[in-house]
Amino acid sequence: MLLKRRRARAGARARDAAGRTVNWADGRLPVSEGGGLLRKAFPEHWSFLLGEIALYSFVVLLLTGVWLTLFFHPSMTEVVYDGSYEPLLGMSMTEAYRSTLDISFDVRGGLLIRQLHHWAALVFLSAIGVHLLRVFFTGAFRRPREVNWLIGVTLFVLALAEGFAGYSLPDDLLSGTGLRIAQGIMLSIPVVGTYISMFVFGGEYPGHDFIPRLYSVHILLVPGLLLALVTLHLVLVFYLKHTQWAGRGRTERNAVGKPMFPQFAANSAGLFFMVSGVLTVLAAVAQINPIWAYGPYRTDVVSTGSQPDWYVGFLEGSLRLMPPFETAVAGHTVMWNVLVPAVVLPGVLFAVLYAYPFFERWVTGDHEEHHLCDRPRDKPVRTGLGVAGIVFYAVLLLAGGNDILAHTFDVSLNLLTWVFRISLVVLPPLSFMVTKRVCLAMQESEHERLAEGEETGELRQTLAGGYAESHEPLGAEERYVLRSRKEPEPLARTAPDAEAPHVGRLRATLSEWYYGDRVDVEEPEREPSSSGELGR
Repeated sequence: MLLKRRRARAGARARDAAGRTVNWADGRLPVSEGGGLLRKAFPEHWSFLLGEIALYSFVVLLLTGVWLTLFFHPSMTEVVYDGSYEPLLGMSMTEAYRSTLDISFDVRGGLLIRQLHHWAALVFLSAIGVHLLRVFFTGAFRRPREVNWLIGVTLFVLALAEGFAGYSLPDDLLSGTGLRIAQGIMLSIPVVGTYISMFVFGGEYPGHDFIPRLYSVHILLVPGLLLALVTLHLVLVFYLKHTQWAGRGRTERNAVGKPMFPQFAANSAGLFFMVSGVLTVLAAVAQINPIWAYGPYRTDVVSTGSQPDWYVGFLEGSLRLMPPFETAVAGHTVMWNVLVPAVVLPGVLFAVLYAYPFFERWVTGDHEEHHLCDRPRDKPVRTGLGVAGIVFYAVLLLAGGNDILAHTFDVSLNLLTWVFRISLVVLPPLSFMVTKRVCLAMQESEHERLAEGEETGELRQTLAGGYAESHEPLGAEERYVLRSRKEPEPLARTAPDAEAPHVGRLRATLSEWYYGDRVDVEEPEREPSSSGELGR
């Protein structure tokens, strides 16, 4: 009895202390106003975790990057190595390379942190790329999320620049080869190329100011922009609601899922520790970027079989596939074999990514708000375009290692290069057509299942003496998802008054191409109207 009283008094004191703490905080911070935010619903699906993996990889990057700045010396001053790695003893090198070796061999835990930082960068870029693909294939870039799509593409561009900058800082032979290629790309830009190169390198290549300048960009400018855009991206996700997959009880006006606190917060914290743990294991057991094996950078030496990190591999491939082609204009040489694959092509690729949401809205005439995800099979043209883009990128990525592939499989390098050139032209449109037909075939299969039911695998004999397979109705949830798909009609072939006739005809033709081939289903079952957000 006495013990129960003590427990009751202790509980009362704890509640009283908690109440005072909340009242104190509420008088100084918007605590009570944040209650609705804490109950915000987040839908559940594994594909929604891709963005969180990118976010937590970025957190690991920030933490390990701060630690590495304590030991790295961004200087191109020449020194003689006298550290722990005996094969390089007495060799002349820059302080940047020397400090990276010291981090790897003389600082306790330095190699683990260095490799953890590199692995986190690779996963960060991979997660952003796959997350963008998820957003693209599900149509999550449509109104009202066009701005968030632009932010996501910009984050990917900045992450590419940040990764290349960090990859180049150690001043080893491999990264130096990449820098030499980057300088050649700058020089290929007509008129201003030499000025850009002189500004970036602080004089004639390689100069003495490049590493300090690149270091400032790597630890201050780009991370600051990334942090600001990530914050803005998350704010818009909260403000606009999360997209969700179609299902019973889910409409364009609600969000069904776990509340932010405590369920989603606990799951998200667990994912953070899982991402950190997997990255740490990779850093411990999978060697990456062993700069001591490459040696310090020398302008007269190129590392054999040098390959950049995967995210810039497509640039390497485009440079290798472009035939040698130059033009002399008024005494100036335009190097098309560098300018087109390394400047024009990336510019066009990212311009297409930025413009696609607005292009699709113009073509389809769809100005409605969308909070339900499209299934890729329901948008065969969009899905085909996405797969064609992936195939185009994959061919360039493989072509970036054509010398390694030729050596490994003992084939002609010239033959392999021509195979990749032809594949770059043939495979993307072929993959578009195949993907589109597969999506339409899947729609037709679902239409049959909706009309006839699911095959049970049981045969029965008919009165006529033949055999027929029995069917059973689909489940209510699956039937609703299949019947909820309804594609709009293509735009009419008459141009609006505000447009020129040829523009209107082009728009109608593209709309017919986008929506013309499809398999229509019945009207969707009616769902009770719901407003606000639901938590479960």
